[in-house]
Amino acid sequence: MTLNAHPGTAYGIPFPVLLRASFGTFGANIPAVMRGLVACGWFGIQAWVGGAAIYGTAAIIFGFDPSTKTILPVLGLSPGEFGCFLIFWAINVYFIVKGMESIKWLEVLSAPFLLLIGGVLMFWAYQAADGFGPIFSQPETLLASGKFWPVFGAGLTAMVGFWATLSLNIPDFSRFARTQRDQVIGQAIGLPPTMALYSFIGIVVTSATIVVFGEAIWDPVAVIAKFGSKTLSAAALVTLAVATLSTNIAANIVSPANDFSALAPRHISFRTGGIIAAILGLIMMPWKLMADPSGYIFTWLIGYSALLGPIAGIMIADYFIVRQKHLNVAELYETHGAYRYRNGFSIVSLTTFVLAVLPSLPGFLAQVGALDPATTSAWLLAPYNYAWFVGFTLAFFVYLILRKLAPGT
Repeated sequence: MTLNAHPGTAYGIPFPVLLRASFGTFGANIPAVMRGLVACGWFGIQAWVGGAAIYGTAAIIFGFDPSTKTILPVLGLSPGEFGCFLIFWAINVYFIVKGMESIKWLEVLSAPFLLLIGGVLMFWAYQAADGFGPIFSQPETLLASGKFWPVFGAGLTAMVGFWATLSLNIPDFSRFARTQRDQVIGQAIGLPPTMALYSFIGIVVTSATIVVFGEAIWDPVAVIAKFGSKTLSAAALVTLAVATLSTNIAANIVSPANDFSALAPRHISFRTGGIIAAILGLIMMPWKLMADPSGYIFTWLIGYSALLGPIAGIMIADYFIVRQKHLNVAELYETHGAYRYRNGFSIVSLTTFVLAVLPSLPGFLAQVGALDPATTSAWLLAPYNYAWFVGFTLAFFVYLILRKLAPGT
């Protein structure tokens, strides 16, 4: 993230424009749209989380039992769940239409809100499980069975995939940083410590649910709804919904709005791009992505990291090694300028991208059921669990080789 943030701070350019240096003035739209579509999926997921928080709050306030819900055909949701999702989705769209300035006040509050929720969850876990002793005494389930490394690799790749999105379009934000020192220190202080803290909270709270309820509950909305205190649960769920709203607008609208706008700047404004992203996020039915933790991790997170890893490898190799951090900003905006390559497309970048994605393809096909894992060589499936790392590394070196052989393409 700090490497890809560098050109944003140095030249004041957003992600879709930076892509033109390596992919070409028109070819840049291909990886930009890929990143934008992933953001649409994340927008939908966050809208679903916020809607679930509203639904959980309504269940507490009005006293109905969510387990007795009637499921609608096709959607797979109850009318109440879908209605709450649409309400939260509409609130997001309202702020998109009003503009990013309209939500700045909420951005200031979101971080404290999220810290508050984390603290409440930790307090609940400690109280409900009678201290940390029972929580930390849960037996391991992977080491003895020899399943640790495959699960660790997939989990690590999934978490890298979680950040692989913003690691590409971080120039959208870092272009407003005053200095490189600001963007590096800001990210170093802001991201690793909080990610470690919330990983720890997630582990502790999930372990506590095993002690308290006899099953692992990984969804924070479901955990909060089981607090046992209507007032505390309702307050925590509302706070979670507010924090989710702020996160969703910042993390999942800026990128697709810029990316879709770059496709046709004269016809698609930033606001229109954001509305397109919101509509696509709704159509993707995010609740189905979240229904199964295995599908969420192995199909969604790792699947798209196989696409985004190669893009990051190409961008960093091009900017730091090939161009030595030198860009001609004016030419980036010229359709017939220095970054046109072949009719606006860089054959080197597109070829590199395809070659870097290929090793992860068999594993993805097996994951979605198009290949039978039992009859497919384990060597073909193995790269998928490390898709981001495999794709990034291959793309980085293949791009340098091909660019050396064909500098103008």
